Amino acid sequence: MSINRILVADDEESMRWVLSKALRKKGFSVDLARDGDEALRLIQTHSYDMAILDIKMPGLTGLELLDRVRELKSDLLVVIMTAEASMKNAVEAMKRGAYDYITKPFDLDVIDAIVEKVNRAQEMTSQVTVLKEELKDRYQLEKTIIGNSAAMREVYKTIGKVAPSDVTVLIQGESGTGKELIARAIHFNSRRLGKPFIALNCAAIPKELLESELFGFEKGAFTGAVERKLGKFEQANGGTIFLDEIGDMPLDLQAKILRVLQEKEVTRTGGSQNIAVDVRIVAATNQDLEEKVRQKEFREDLFYRLNVVPIQLVPLRERKEDIPPLVEYFLQKACAELETPRKQCAPDAFRLLSDHNWPGNVRELENTMKRAVILSSDLLLTASDFPGLRRQKGSGERAANEELSLEGIVDIKLRSCFSNMDKMESGDVHTMVLEQVERPLIRFVLEKTRGNQVRAADILGINRNTLRKKIQELGIEVKKD
Repeated sequence: MSINRILVADDEESMRWVLSKALRKKGFSVDLARDGDEALRLIQTHSYDMAILDIKMPGLTGLELLDRVRELKSDLLVVIMTAEASMKNAVEAMKRGAYDYITKPFDLDVIDAIVEKVNRAQEMTSQVTVLKEELKDRYQLEKTIIGNSAAMREVYKTIGKVAPSDVTVLIQGESGTGKELIARAIHFNSRRLGKPFIALNCAAIPKELLESELFGFEKGAFTGAVERKLGKFEQANGGTIFLDEIGDMPLDLQAKILRVLQEKEVTRTGGSQNIAVDVRIVAATNQDLEEKVRQKEFREDLFYRLNVVPIQLVPLRERKEDIPPLVEYFLQKACAELETPRKQCAPDAFRLLSDHNWPGNVRELENTMKRAVILSSDLLLTASDFPGLRRQKGSGERAANEELSLEGIVDIKLRSCFSNMDKMESGDVHTMVLEQVERPLIRFVLEKTRGNQVRAADILGINRNTLRKKIQELGIEVKKD
């Protein structure tokens, strides 16, 4: 079977026209729907091989229509379109059974690639995997995993696809890229939600103690074992166990992990009873496990049992478009945790942070923002509040010579806001921009008036008492000649 007839549902006439013209030119039969309700009627009365649905439409939304499609025609392939790229939308669409997820605007070659991929897959199998449509609960991932780069969107789609099943997942990436967050995202979007999520760093525990941590021990098993202790696998029963830095696990212990995967049972140290466990294993490493296999430092059979679904996290230096929203998130998180007034980053600080290569990845960025919040008494963080960060060649002189402009501040803030629009409440952009612009504006006018508050208030068009209040609230130092 190959793709022949396609339904396109979008409330934008221009989008319907462009897609229908392009698809018909490729030889496909195309029907159009202006909203979700019309699309549902067409699906109920016609036979389609694929449906391309906008996520926001009058009547039934794309996701609601996707749910109905899964009930009516589970073999219909659905591609979700959206103008708002967000992790929440991507994960939700893939979990509900979407075949793919694309962000507007997109090149028409993307649609061609999807159709080609479908045709190749259907030549090998007559059935297309349909993900579970019923969700028990949701963990608000967009609050903890930040990024809308192409690389991160692929990760979100994989999470949505793999979470409902129990297959093992191997997350690979440099230290600090957020491997545990991805593991938690998989767990919180699975049927095991509400059951334990147990994390264990295999590199942080001495090798001689790692086995008893994983499998537990019986009373008297060794000196100091004064009572029975359950291991991590038993603690995680019914849920998920996250084995971080599994590349550091000793070979003899790797064999026992393989047995758990195969037999689904453990034996406590010093015990003889086999204990059944129902645990999903998610592993992570910052090492090249394939190379370790070649070097006989990691079991080949265990590697293939773990690497059923690989997820590769790219380093922060390769997705620098995610730095501005990450900076905003970690800055406000640090201010909330440290109970300090809300701070903002100036354009020169954003440039410096974006130029840095971040060898410690997201973890290093988070710690850098927290340190700046602690050490700076200023409400506007500038490049001088981030000493020691390396700039790209030639950028240091540029950043030092460029003046802090109101236009630059607004531009940086709006770009950051629009990249995270799905997380913002109504009116938040106005408030956030005003907070960032107000302080440099007042300070600039005071500098030009040489500290004359009466003249500054007149220029600003505000009452002198209001200006005094603002100076105090914003912590502005008034210098008089």
